[in-house]
Amino acid sequence: MTQGSAVAQPPPIVKCLVWDLDNTLWQGTLLEDGKVTLAAPVRELIAELDGRGILQSVASKNDHDQAWQQLVELGVAEYFVLPRIGWGPKSDAVREIAAELNFALDTIAFVDDQPAELAEVRFHLPEVRCYAAERLPEFSTLPEFSPATVTVDARRRRQMYQAGFQRKAAEAEFQGPSDDFLRSLDLVMDIERATEEQLSRVEELTLRTSQMNATGVHYSLADLRTLLADPRHEVLVTMLTDRFGPHGAVGLELLEKHPGVWNLKLLATSCRVVSFGAGSVILGWLVDQAAHAGVHLVADFRRTERNRMMDIAYRFAGFTDEPCDCRAGLPAPAHQDIRRLHLVPEPQAPSPTMKLNAVSLQGA
Repeated sequence: MTQGSAVAQPPPIVKCLVWDLDNTLWQGTLLEDGKVTLAAPVRELIAELDGRGILQSVASKNDHDQAWQQLVELGVAEYFVLPRIGWGPKSDAVREIAAELNFALDTIAFVDDQPAELAEVRFHLPEVRCYAAERLPEFSTLPEFSPATVTVDARRRRQMYQAGFQRKAAEAEFQGPSDDFLRSLDLVMDIERATEEQLSRVEELTLRTSQMNATGVHYSLADLRTLLADPRHEVLVTMLTDRFGPHGAVGLELLEKHPGVWNLKLLATSCRVVSFGAGSVILGWLVDQAAHAGVHLVADFRRTERNRMMDIAYRFAGFTDEPCDCRAGLPAPAHQDIRRLHLVPEPQAPSPTMKLNAVSLQGA
């Protein structure tokens, strides 16, 4: 490579594809023909993109009720989130979809058979990637529609977003204290030993979670596989569901067991579940497990610019910097600026708003 040359960067992965309907998603013009058909390759593409974790929506100039009913009859309505079907500019529809999803515009793609509609969206939203409908057969092979890794949660991303929209609407309508709303969700937390299939999502949690990451240390897939095979370590994943559907994997706990002391090397939880008190429930369960096993519990913590909330969670759970001989036999932490917080374990009261199903760590 010559000095000063730049390496071409792959385009960002598309997070949401917005479809036109007439002569794009389906064949025919609904208001003129009355009957339209869905080509088998398009049906397969919709399912393929959904399985890759790419959300899909609609921006179409049509009668909303008639067009949506047609999607239902074609058996694909469930695949589309936040559809915008009406008579306004499609750029407005695409902008609204991106804003409600909280996605950057350069992660949105738009496909249409009409050059004028593509030009309108390009003019008002130059960051959005626009494609002519004739390119649909290429989509499954384009790099921007081909994430390198498809995690367990990615494959159900659409269901998670749909559940989130329902949850948000229910909260807006709820009358009463926030704790009562949490109880109404029928929250269930499952803490289990990670499987090989879950490791890519576990790695993602260590990489993407910053506000609720106790150390900011990233564990690669190779690191996690090594820990998973080591009987001294517990690699635990936390799942959360409620009456609307799954939240997916929302937490990771890396625990190293020594005689008389357990070292919580990493606790990371998704920011999406902070308001549900997920971190406190996880810590309370770990404290309870340690107490019943008769061991000390030590937690690694490294202050970063963004994880003050995690510091508060540890303090609230009873972890302190007070001296304790239990730390003496532990290996040195991965980073010099990691502090080891100590807790004399005491059983914790269960969460009043969440049911907990968890593996037992005692005697393991």
